[in-house]
Amino acid sequence: MGKLGQVSFFRPNSWLRSRCLLAVLAGLLLAASFPKPGLAGLAWVAPALLLGAALGKRGWESFRIGYLGGLAYYLASLYWLLLIPYRWHSIPLGPALGWVSLSAYVALYPAAWVWLLTMSLSRNTNTSARFGFLRKRPEPRLAGTLPWPGGAVNVLACSWGRRTLWAIGGAALWVALEMIRARLFTGFPWNPLGASQYQLIPLIQVASIAGVYGVSFLVVWTSLSLLSAGLMVVSRPTSRSTWAGEILLPAAAIAAALHFGFRQLAFEPPPLRSLKVTLIQPSIPQTLIWDSSRDWERFQEVLQLSRLALTNRTDLLIWPESAIPNLAQWDADIYTALTNLVRQHHVWLIIGSDDAAPSTRPSRDNELEFYNASFLLSPEGEFVARYIKRNLVIFGEYIPLARWLPFLKWFTPIGSGFTPGDRAVPFALTTPKVKTSTLICFEDTFPGLARTAVDEDTDFLVNLTNNGWFGESAAQWQHAATAVFRAIENHRPLIRCSNNGLTGWVDAHGRLRQVFYDARGTIYGPGFLTADIPLLTPDQPHPPTPYRQYGDRFGWACLALAGLLLAARL
Repeated sequence: MGKLGQVSFFRPNSWLRSRCLLAVLAGLLLAASFPKPGLAGLAWVAPALLLGAALGKRGWESFRIGYLGGLAYYLASLYWLLLIPYRWHSIPLGPALGWVSLSAYVALYPAAWVWLLTMSLSRNTNTSARFGFLRKRPEPRLAGTLPWPGGAVNVLACSWGRRTLWAIGGAALWVALEMIRARLFTGFPWNPLGASQYQLIPLIQVASIAGVYGVSFLVVWTSLSLLSAGLMVVSRPTSRSTWAGEILLPAAAIAAALHFGFRQLAFEPPPLRSLKVTLIQPSIPQTLIWDSSRDWERFQEVLQLSRLALTNRTDLLIWPESAIPNLAQWDADIYTALTNLVRQHHVWLIIGSDDAAPSTRPSRDNELEFYNASFLLSPEGEFVARYIKRNLVIFGEYIPLARWLPFLKWFTPIGSGFTPGDRAVPFALTTPKVKTSTLICFEDTFPGLARTAVDEDTDFLVNLTNNGWFGESAAQWQHAATAVFRAIENHRPLIRCSNNGLTGWVDAHGRLRQVFYDARGTIYGPGFLTADIPLLTPDQPHPPTPYRQYGDRFGWACLALAGLLLAARL
């Protein structure tokens, strides 16, 4: 062991390079834990590697290492932003700028996580003087002359209780930062860490209590405990059994979550009612959507696909976002075609379409407001309900500060943008009696929006989306993986109707029951899918899940805990 301490790996310059490489590796592992490839197990070790790369560093150095890992993570996982087919003077400046800018912003969150956790390991902390159970132990005598990083010494010098609290606090801090990211600047809740586990169905049932943030907490807590256990094994080779105590509590929490999940899955009664729903996936290229000269042509293709799908009996037909090239209520030809379709086949229809109305703002008299909306059409050809999208995509549906910085419009394919809605709107079918609510585009990645869209008698949720912006990429799978948790949190099935995937439905426990695949075996081509969606049983109580009843209280509790621990440290 004495010779090992002298190898070049531990010389300062080489060690710094190794830290940076380890941080980049951790970021890439985080990205790989999401689809595609979706190697969920990597999420359980990547946070530990990211933090391990910064052990022994403080201040700017630890922040820089965390930022490097976060940047690698988001540049890799959000690569599909480069596939947006928008060119500025034949240069893909807009997509590249958006990819780099968004990644640079969201990378601040893992950087802050690493910085705050390494700061909490400062050997100068006097927290132990305030809390006896957190008192530091004498510094361990590490094996041989290995020049161990100072941060690792601080971890091992702490008592078991303080190491446990540090791991729990680190998990709470990760959740707190995910909560902030989902809300700041209209929010970007894409790929919360817990969503990487969307295929581990028994484990993720805990989301019905704590939301997706509960799964993120378990993953990070376990990862930090594994880091402590690994340090114990390496530093104390003669007593390797001591590492077991480091993972005892998170292992018990995982076992409890699995027990809860298996019980939830085992006691689900069979549905007494169902609704036959047909989903249309037209797979319209985004460049064609922007080509107004071919609007009627592509609309006729969607109509023809619908007529083919309706050769079999169905109760509800659903079209995705962007399937209609103009304002459905105000374009006479489109209005007539839609009403004739539902009357001829006597079917309910949910569509996504732009809409317009006179401005309700006093300062904008004689101007129109435009909306990204969804509509419910009855079999009699009436527009019976309209929902306006509440959370708009920055630079995709609205331009921030456009009045003061008008040049920003040059980098986007949109004009003046949309006006957001202010409430959820139920869509009620009368024959059969069914109630649903729609979410548009990436609204199904916001837990709070989905929660407000569900009432006690809501049978299922519907998401209308257009991921054709991103070609045939991982964006469709990442979107669906995050949306899975909305079904579990509210214990309602979720139907997803997309322009080019992922079209299908998720049951109330988050299981992907049916997914549309085209003739090539991919999710991206045109076609349709018919499914029987289970409905609630009338005249029976349907108690809300703890999450739907209380919302993100677990997430707010993590934010409060992280704040208290940081306040105690400072």
